[in-house]
Amino acid sequence: MKEAAELRDPTEHYHAQPLEDNLFEWHFSVRGPPDSDFDGGLYHGRIVLPPEYPMKPPSIILLTPNGRFEVGKKICLSISGHHPETWQPSWSIRTALIAIIGFMPTKGEGAIGSLDYTPEERKALAKKSQDFCCETCGCSMHSALLALTPNSNLSAEDHKAKELAQQINFKVQRPAGRWFSFDAEASPAAVVEGSQHAAAPSTSHPLSPRHRAQQHSQQGQNDGRDVSSRPAFTVTPRQDQDESHGGSVVLIVVLTLALAALIFRRIYLAQEYKFDYEL
Repeated sequence: MKEAAELRDPTEHYHAQPLEDNLFEWHFSVRGPPDSDFDGGLYHGRIVLPPEYPMKPPSIILLTPNGRFEVGKKICLSISGHHPETWQPSWSIRTALIAIIGFMPTKGEGAIGSLDYTPEERKALAKKSQDFCCETCGCSMHSALLALTPNSNLSAEDHKAKELAQQINFKVQRPAGRWFSFDAEASPAAVVEGSQHAAAPSTSHPLSPRHRAQQHSQQGQNDGRDVSSRPAFTVTPRQDQDESHGGSVVLIVVLTLALAALIFRRIYLAQEYKFDYEL
């Protein structure tokens, strides 16, 4: 396979190779982008190719805890299997690797498989990731990539792949089925609406442990304020209801008596007619 030969030798920033017994499953390692919360981190993952590759996109799964993508879950990128409509056959595994590195510092914004951990948590995971070792392929992060040097430069293939990666619009799915896109060249906070629909920010994506603790604490404080500000319960007078009920009872009694009078009168007239007929 041509791509396997091109990516056989690891670089300072990434490396990927298929498994020996399965050419459709690749394992990759990427270095966290510099000057970010992932600086110094080494992240390992899987790329699962469909039989129709490169006509159809691969699925990308991270295996190293990183605070940006969920572990063991297919991540939602326009270069992944979640969006076959945006995949281009000119993209390659090298393009996907460089795009993943560039996408890591951006915000999750509710995308499938995304996380929004705090900078402190991501930095701690980046340091811890250096000791990761894959049980499937046996790759150790200590030797997965070449060491960074002051003269580390991108190759011609890397520059070409980077240009393709910068053209990718990363899409984020909202709960209501609406889509927003990220520009790979934009800053992490720059969000550009990718459709004619607008949607409120989603809070359905997983939170970090610290975020969950803060949310529970804030919820407890809000509940306390709600209880103190809630008006005292008052009993509504039932006088009007009793009067209405009494009027209904009187009306029923009057109608019953009127009906009884009509029945007795009918019986009386029938008896009187029978007596006259016998005479």
